[in-house]
Amino acid sequence: MIRGVIFDLGSTLLSFDAVWGDVMHQAQEVLAEQLHRSGLNLDPAVFAARFRQEMDAYYHEREAEFVEITTAHVLHKVLADMGHLAISAEIVHNALQQMYAVSEAHWQPMPGVYEVLDGLRRSGRKLGMISNAGDDANVQRLIDRAQLRPYFDPILISAAVGLRKPNPALFATVLTAWHLQPVEAVMIGDTLGADILGAQSAGLHQIWLTTEADTPANRAHAGTIIPEFSAASLAELPALIDHMGATSLRSGPNA
Repeated sequence: MIRGVIFDLGSTLLSFDAVWGDVMHQAQEVLAEQLHRSGLNLDPAVFAARFRQEMDAYYHEREAEFVEITTAHVLHKVLADMGHLAISAEIVHNALQQMYAVSEAHWQPMPGVYEVLDGLRRSGRKLGMISNAGDDANVQRLIDRAQLRPYFDPILISAAVGLRKPNPALFATVLTAWHLQPVEAVMIGDTLGADILGAQSAGLHQIWLTTEADTPANRAHAGTIIPEFSAASLAELPALIDHMGATSLRSGPNA
């Protein structure tokens, strides 16, 4: 029986309504301008280009090592490389908040998300969340703005934990909190290389949500990471989860 359901956040519970690369480019320019307004002697265009380059390099490193390198860490490194060694926490916090405000405006709840979560909760299942992200505060704001927090316990954000999916330790943390075995839980997410592979490595059931899953990373993993089930929308999840539980019972040792 499936007693616990773990969700990803972005492109699973929340939908992005713009072109990610364009929005991030704009956000990095806002970051540079905010730092300049804070009194730092820097050329915003030069800083934005350096920050963008460093973020790309760290992105590849964290994807390979399954550890989280926070945006704040990258920001401090770029500032230090440009001669700004002692920046107050307030300046960094405000600059990152302004940067992420650009992308936060484009995240909206997926169609049917509350109906599905309400139904799963009424069924008595535990709900948790694991999200890969470079900034914990950014994700916490998204969760609260979408009024998702009451549904989930625990909520693990890679920027706060220091690990990224598909590291199986993240899934084990949730299962330990719930006192469940891996076969009693399912992971739902849009990313083959993080959500599905991570769940498989940890022994959980998996459902690949394909609503917004047509990405270069997923296309690269197609044929090598095979999810247990796929769903084109959140509305398909309750029936799938019930089916998985029934199948598990039939295939159990006492079937």
